This record gives sequence, structure tokens and C-alpha cells, in this order.
Amino acid sequence: MKCVTTARAGLACMVTLSIAVPATAAASARTGFGPDRMGNVQQALNTLAGTTGVVGAIGQVYVDGRRVGQGSAGTRLLGGRGGSIPADSRYRIGSQTKGMTATVVLQLVKEGRLGLEDKLSDILPEVANHDLVERAGEITVRQLIRNTSGIPNWFTPGLVDIFDTTTYVRPIDLVRISRGQPRTGEPGEKFFYSNTNYTLLGMIIEKVTGTALAAEFARRLFVPLGMNRTYLPTRPPEGIKGPHGHGYHPDADGRPRDMHRFNASYGGAAGGVISTAHDITAFHRAFAQGELLPPSLQRVITDPPEGVPQPPAGGLCGGAPVLQGSAGGAPGFNAVTFTTADGRHQLAISTTVSLANAGTVSPAVNQAVKAVFCPEK
Repeated sequence: MKCVTTARAGLACMVTLSIAVPATAAASARTGFGPDRMGNVQQALNTLAGTTGVVGAIGQVYVDGRRVGQGSAGTRLLGGRGGSIPADSRYRIGSQTKGMTATVVLQLVKEGRLGLEDKLSDILPEVANHDLVERAGEITVRQLIRNTSGIPNWFTPGLVDIFDTTTYVRPIDLVRISRGQPRTGEPGEKFFYSNTNYTLLGMIIEKVTGTALAAEFARRLFVPLGMNRTYLPTRPPEGIKGPHGHGYHPDADGRPRDMHRFNASYGGAAGGVISTAHDITAFHRAFAQGELLPPSLQRVITDPPEGVPQPPAGGLCGGAPVLQGSAGGAPGFNAVTFTTADGRHQLAISTTVSLANAGTVSPAVNQAVKAVFCPEK
């Protein structure tokens, strides 16, 4: 798994999420930012699609939940085939899923059904009894959310086959895969990105609620927020419903392999949700505006983890507007959602690629975001 730096200076990896530290709505208001100062999303995507390795890109701009711009550039399939990607099509959001998982876990904390300092071995005794997680008796729910547990990452080259789109692997078996890898630190000591943390959090949600993760996402997030075209696939080879962009990843012989049926086992709570620009902006808008969690629990997600400094002042647009960025990616695609600090203005972009290292596309995505949010800079 390869990590890249997002425009908000947070970490985003293959199948990842980073939610930036929120600023106050008053700070956003002082910038005088409004839709009349936003650039043309179609022009921004045209430039993005011209980047080496980009197959196609779609994006939509929202103000107060209303779409005010959209665009599509490149093609659905490699080599200029398949026509354009519908701007409202579904796409994988990757580790933006982690924000949903963390939100649901923290809602359970708010309801008193779970504690931030509860120990992993007490909630999921099976991982301790079968020695699937080293030091499970010391690791807390808070550490899992903040990626400071020291648990190694199962999504690592050589541990899983990204081209196997049909074999179902249980979440507990993904945890087992990580067990042979060295720990990355003491519990609570420092940040280290590991999908295993969020696989475990998905298991915790199912254990505490007695409900399948996909159903709990729908009940708590998708239905209340009007995310009607969003879902969590649970069994391979389930893919993306409807016309959509196809991303590619080279195999050992350098041949591009279509990744649109990426194994659903490798997503789940760590990065499996499939959504649309409309729906993912609805989630991030609700989060930014405090509709999903009280501030004290929001900060469990948004405060920089131990060992990670605050992002530099200014950000992508030099501080006007202040942006919160969330990113996710996996072989063949990346997806970002940017939201102003008050949650009112948003841009969601999905990019399909044909590179082994999709992170090299990130600078071009950042430029597209700047072209929309701060075209004069």
C-alpha cells in the first residue's frame, strides 16, 4: 500500500480516508467566499484528464446541497473507448468509507453502547483467544479509530492478491493475515496507517449492534442523509452498478487489468463503499455541520493523531476558503471530496487511472480542486 499527501496535508493511502481538522464557520464566512468565485469544473476536469495515466474523471460542485456545476472528461474505458463517464455515475470512494465507519462507532459511543477506552479483547474476545491481534488487551477503540494501535496492515503487497475478484475472505481472516507482520509501535504511541484497524471496527459494529455492517450504514447514514444510490458491496464479484468509469492496474507482465470488480472482501469498513458525488457530499456536509456527532466525538476523528503535526496554515487555497479534504484510493482509482469549513460548498472528484502508483496523479487532482475553489490563485 502506497501513501500520498493530499492537498490538505493529510495522509491518504490505497483504500484510505483523511478528514481534515475543521475550522469554524465564522472563519469561512470572513473569506467572503461564494459560488460566484468558483471556477468551471468542466475546464478543471479537462486538464485533469490530460494527465498521464488518467483514463477518466468526473466531478460535481454543490452549494448548500444543490448541484451548481458538473463535468466529465476522458473516457469510461482505457484507450479512449466506451464514451464519456456519466457525471452522476457511481464510483468507489475508497477510504472515505473510514469516516463512515468511525462515525457509526462514535454514535455507538454516544449511545452508551461502547466506550472509547474499551479494550479490543473485551469487545472481540475471539481475536485475543486465537492470538489474531498482538496485545489486544491493551488496544482501545480510540486507538483503532485514530490508527495508533500499532496493529500492522493486512493490505500489503504479497499478503493479498488484488487481481482475485471472486474469493470471499472473511474480515477475521484479513485480521489473521496481518498477524505475521511486525507491530508498528506501542498502543497509543504513534500514527501508522493500517486498514486492519478499520476491519476490526467493522467487526465491532456488527458485534455491538447485531446487524450486518451494510445494513447499519444504510440505517444510520445512507437513508437519513438521502444517499439513495450508495451501498456497501459485501460479496465478490459484486461491482459498481450502472455505467461507470473503469480503472486499471498493471499485472506482473505489465498488462493493464480492469479493476472495476475489485474484491469486495478487501473493502468493507476500511474502504468498500460505492457512492456518487451527490451522496458523498451529503455525508461530508452533514459531518462538517455537526449533524452526525457532537463536537467532542468529532474531534476523535479530526484531531491530528499522536505523532502527526497540525497541517500547515493556509492549505490548498492559502486559507481562503478554508477546505476540509477527504481522499480514498485503490488500484485503478482515486476519489476526493473537498468541503468548505462551514460545510456549504463542496467538490467531489472521481478519477480512474491506469498506473501502478495512482498517487502520482494527486498533484493534478489538487490543481483541479484549486481551479474550482480558488481560480485566482
